[in-house]
Amino acid sequence: MPATDYQGSSASVSNFGRSILGTRRADQFHSMEPSHEAASQELELEAFQRQVADRFHDLSAAASEDLLSLPWIRKLLDSFLCCQEEFRMILFNNEGFLNRPPMDRWISEYFERSVKALDVCNAIRDGIERMRQWQKQLEIVLCALDNQRSLGEGHFRRAKKALIDLAIGMLDEKESNSAVAHRNRSFGRNNAQRDHRSLGHFRSLSWSVSRSWSAARQLQAIGNNLVAPKTNETMATNGLVVAVFTMSYVLLFVMWALVAAIPCQDRGLQTHFYMSRQFVWAVPVLSLHERILEESKKRERRNACGLLKEIHRIEICARHMNELADSVQFPLTEEKEGDVKQRVEELRQVVEAVKDGLDPLERQVREVFHRIVRSRTEGLDSFGRGNHHD
Repeated sequence: MPATDYQGSSASVSNFGRSILGTRRADQFHSMEPSHEAASQELELEAFQRQVADRFHDLSAAASEDLLSLPWIRKLLDSFLCCQEEFRMILFNNEGFLNRPPMDRWISEYFERSVKALDVCNAIRDGIERMRQWQKQLEIVLCALDNQRSLGEGHFRRAKKALIDLAIGMLDEKESNSAVAHRNRSFGRNNAQRDHRSLGHFRSLSWSVSRSWSAARQLQAIGNNLVAPKTNETMATNGLVVAVFTMSYVLLFVMWALVAAIPCQDRGLQTHFYMSRQFVWAVPVLSLHERILEESKKRERRNACGLLKEIHRIEICARHMNELADSVQFPLTEEKEGDVKQRVEELRQVVEAVKDGLDPLERQVREVFHRIVRSRTEGLDSFGRGNHHD
């Protein structure tokens, strides 16, 4: 459903209280025993909705040249981590409700979705590693053509070979995936453990995504049966299921956006996003979904291995450099040397952007992975405490 169907609802964050939690407020007003605890809980839940809405409004305000860039993806993950932390506190403050129906089913389903998201995190980590391989090829091109006293055929041959390797790495997805498969490991493992002898061990670990693993199918599994809570469920849980639904949607969207941007196995963007305009975060989320889909439909992006802006810049720079390498004749004219310097400078800027962005991005993906694990562990502990109290 297009985001434009929901225009107008974004302006009123307070609508959420009236539309979903409003009946609870009315009930409390008519109750003989006013509940300070219930009012505090309601404020906490509304604050969570506002935070999600504000963060996604901020993300959706990005200009087209910034959307899906490395800094934007990092901002998206930062938003996820902040929402996850507030959600964790809501669960902690309301652990007595977690094992009561229908809350027990909602929270169990959320934890199941979050476990599925761990595989996406590992696949994205492989995609980041794959981009590092491209970065190395680009650095070879820079080394061959930059700061040379006199550029000769040998320099261009070396650059051309690196560009061919880069093209193979970017286009042949299956080949590239098998090349980085041995690096697919738990985020808890040290980077030093990349020895080829460990290949069999790493392939056998439960967190490794297999060669038949599909990002598209995983996203479908995360979003399966994700529908807004019914009014009676909202009432029965004092609105807590709404927070679980919201966090589930944030999880789904963030994983979908990562798969859209970063190379990974069997990427697919067919995930449907359906939600009611009564959720104040619906407009920015649907707007971002629509903009990312539009980007994927552009002719020059249709066959891309990832929609990340820096990947597009790598493709453009590599094409320009290839065309230049094919057209040079020796000895180089002054004009041609000027063209080479210009292309080398463009390439240097791309390499620096990728080099500066990938390490912080990987750290954030690792943090998302660990935070999901911790949240699930704490949630299951809360289940146990709730059962014990009952």
